[in-house]
Amino acid sequence: MSKAAPSEQAQASAPYSHAHPTAVIVLADGQVFYGNGFGAQGVAIAELCFNTAMTGYQEIMTDPSYAGQVVTFTFPHIGNTGVNPEDDETADPVAAGIVVKWDPTHPSSYRATEGLAQWMKKRSRIGIGGIDTRRLTRAIRMQGAPHMAMEYRADGDFDLDDLLVKAKGFAGLEGMDLAKEVTCAQSYQWNEMRWAWPDGFPTRQIAGHKVVAIDYGAKRNILRCLASAGCDVTVLPATVTAKEILAHNPAGVFLSNGPGDPVATGEYAVPSIKGVLDADIPVFGICLGHQMLALALGAKTLKMNHGHHGANHPVKEHATGKVEITSMNHGFAVDSQTLPAGVEETHVSLFDGSNCGIRLTGRPVFSVQYHPEASPGPQDSYYLFERFVAAMET
Repeated sequence: MSKAAPSEQAQASAPYSHAHPTAVIVLADGQVFYGNGFGAQGVAIAELCFNTAMTGYQEIMTDPSYAGQVVTFTFPHIGNTGVNPEDDETADPVAAGIVVKWDPTHPSSYRATEGLAQWMKKRSRIGIGGIDTRRLTRAIRMQGAPHMAMEYRADGDFDLDDLLVKAKGFAGLEGMDLAKEVTCAQSYQWNEMRWAWPDGFPTRQIAGHKVVAIDYGAKRNILRCLASAGCDVTVLPATVTAKEILAHNPAGVFLSNGPGDPVATGEYAVPSIKGVLDADIPVFGICLGHQMLALALGAKTLKMNHGHHGANHPVKEHATGKVEITSMNHGFAVDSQTLPAGVEETHVSLFDGSNCGIRLTGRPVFSVQYHPEASPGPQDSYYLFERFVAAMET
């Protein structure tokens, strides 16, 4: 590949005839996609995944679980409702960038405070529009989540050879501990509850069950759901020890979502969780917290081909036969074939049969792979927070 000049392969991969492309994607296998840049100029090197959600792009961009990834949206109209401070799941975007079919339009929502492109520019995140996202998604499904380099330059002067070297040089997420990069620096209290129209987020005013939430990359709405369900929440960093957790005398311990390889994070997280399990108190985990609990109980995890990312994933609960429409974001999964005696699979994906929930038989210890706080159902999975509170009450 030559500097700025598209190769035959690049031209074949470009979905539209861009006379003056301002952004480019280079996959590690040499495929090149040209488009229109927005947000901040620069280069992003990451794993590429796709997300099938029709809404919630701001929440996705600020979800710490997307650290080390660029998100391709399969839904074409991204940015049409703008952004607002209330919908951030953490203080700043964590996903390295986004790929969309149509360039973001002027926002149309009474809640919008600015447009997506302006918001991303202020926060140094790269976007590329005008991409054949259907073709890109098919490539991800067929070949697995690829490593990639993406650049936005207003002058369109790309060094494709250098970008290919960067894409090939990306280490990947296997073996990578990213929880330390997104966890809180110190402990804090949380009392904000779920959003309610027209007042926004109320604060919890009455005492509740003392819960310690371990922050591997916690989303704010998970903490809000805990508070709304009846919990006084203290958030602790990912590297906290069992002794430090139990010093708070919690009625229950929550294990949050987060990014990276669970085996890498488990080096320090699993011993702490085992110490909590020995104390015989209720434990509830979500996403990476689900994987951390599984590792602590003796199971194993594996890297998925392209992961689960979206707000339309059907999950079946074995005990009731009920199917929940869930939000998911994970590239690793618990290997159900490695669950030891006394650990029961409770939920399963109806897309591919992968594990989506476990519980410790006879103990108030359980976790799910999906995100019950995201509520695409819209209330299909909130019972899990109520189940956690009920376990603390008994």
